[in-house]
Amino acid sequence: MRTLPPFHGGKLAWTSNSSMQMRKLLKYQNGFVNRRTFYCNAASSATAIPSLDKVDFLKLQNGSDIRGVAVSGVEGEPVSLTEPVTEAIAAGFAAWLLDKKKVDASRKLRVSIGHDSRISAQKLQDAVSRGIASAGLDVVQYGLASTPAMFNSTLTEDEAILCPADGAIMITASHLPYNRNGFKFFTSDGGLGKNDIKDILERAASIYSNFLAKGYSVKASESVKKVDYMAVYTSDLVKAVRKAAGNIEKPLEGFHIVVDAGNGAGGFFAAKVLEPLGAITSGSQFLEPDGMFPNHIPNPEDKAAMKAITQAVLDNKANLGIIFDTDVDRSAAVDSTGRELNRNRLIALMSAIVLEEHPGTTIVTDSVTSDGLTSFIEKKLGGKHHRFKRGYKNVIDEAIRLNSIGEESHLAIETSGHGALKENHWLDDGAYLMVKLLNKLASARASGKGVGSKVLTDLVEGLEEPAIAVELRLKINQNHPDLKGRSFREYGEAVLQHLGNSIASNPKLQKATVNYEGVRVSGFGGWFLLRLSLHDPVLPLNIEAPSHEDAVKLGLEVSAAVKEFQALDTFALDKFVQP
Repeated sequence: MRTLPPFHGGKLAWTSNSSMQMRKLLKYQNGFVNRRTFYCNAASSATAIPSLDKVDFLKLQNGSDIRGVAVSGVEGEPVSLTEPVTEAIAAGFAAWLLDKKKVDASRKLRVSIGHDSRISAQKLQDAVSRGIASAGLDVVQYGLASTPAMFNSTLTEDEAILCPADGAIMITASHLPYNRNGFKFFTSDGGLGKNDIKDILERAASIYSNFLAKGYSVKASESVKKVDYMAVYTSDLVKAVRKAAGNIEKPLEGFHIVVDAGNGAGGFFAAKVLEPLGAITSGSQFLEPDGMFPNHIPNPEDKAAMKAITQAVLDNKANLGIIFDTDVDRSAAVDSTGRELNRNRLIALMSAIVLEEHPGTTIVTDSVTSDGLTSFIEKKLGGKHHRFKRGYKNVIDEAIRLNSIGEESHLAIETSGHGALKENHWLDDGAYLMVKLLNKLASARASGKGVGSKVLTDLVEGLEEPAIAVELRLKINQNHPDLKGRSFREYGEAVLQHLGNSIASNPKLQKATVNYEGVRVSGFGGWFLLRLSLHDPVLPLNIEAPSHEDAVKLGLEVSAAVKEFQALDTFALDKFVQP
């Protein structure tokens, strides 16, 4: 049992003589034992909400994040991240953090909170702050921030800016539409994993149940502090580039670099990072935060987004273009000729840079990377390509695991633009990835080895790229009788098992001997991968081939193998393979 100081500023008021104990050890029969959960009495208020809807908190889990609908107005998408739900989740994180840190009563834990540009950000930030403060923890708001900055706040040691934070919460839903939002959680050990998120949501469900039983009310939180942490974060990025160039004050002087922030949180990069380094940033676009995302989806994988930054580079005759997703944990680039440096090309470029610094190291990627990338990493660069699963946390955790068993890895990166380096605490930081590219530009010019983005494009020369690369999504109809009571995941696994068996007897095809996800097969000069989505009732099918004809041949092999699964919607595949 732990006694916490009374808090009277938030919407949950606890006192030392409260009839409910703030923390109580409980044992759960579902395997989680010795977990302590907050139980709270709601303070009375004139703004009390008379009734609350029941919520299935576990449905809000999206792998190692929490996602939901925060804004009404989209048909068929009711709001799931209400203020009471959000406050319960924040209080659940506070309970989890108290158990994790196990500090004595003389020190209050501190949680930093930041958000991207979404229109629901302020409302959710206030609710998160109340939930954290109600648990007796200190709250530090950063306002508009990036996901990587929030993690860094748990590492920075400077009491003047209230760092380090014991925990951090980023309010974001990445590139999802304007009505969505969510939460990412960090400690100094990194981002929380799936089991941690489940734990937090189970605690939140208990807290919310108390709201239902005792009532719910809202009061402004009085214990919130505010800090401009982004100034600290951007200063560190600037210092990293200067150091790489031999401590030159303006190593990018004369370089013309345009930034596309997609109206997300990444607009800082132009004025706060590039300009202090001497770069010209005229022609940068969509730097202003706008949670309606009026220009394009802030997503380095989106074709319209990449077209926008490419056009900006060409129109402004810039040396380089940089694009971020909404919360700046993903990024991509465009060279001076308009050539996109994303997906396999970005992985190849980062691999070339990292393998110069760490010869022979293992590069961990997600499962949909190309065979040409493997050849480039292993035959040209002399590294090792470890192709793992989809999901940035899966890729990062696998790189950490390899290092723990003695296999050196310094880069974990997804085709989505998530990339993490060992030197940067395994944080997937889109801004830091771009700093690595800027380091290369600056150091090359300082040493007289080249000027402009050609320095970067030369590094990926020799990367074999397919003529055809497609992704088709085969949806599972969860209401179809062919499921026969099975979950969509069980049904999807059955599809994959059947496909694998059918391939084994086909002499034209070769099943991958080392594979961690789905069924990966080579043939007709190319390959395909059919896998089960991490979260949705979908089987994504990736096909790469030297020609459309060869890609169709691979598609036909998949089509023939899965045709008996009637709950599988193969419309996209059928359309692709038809003459």
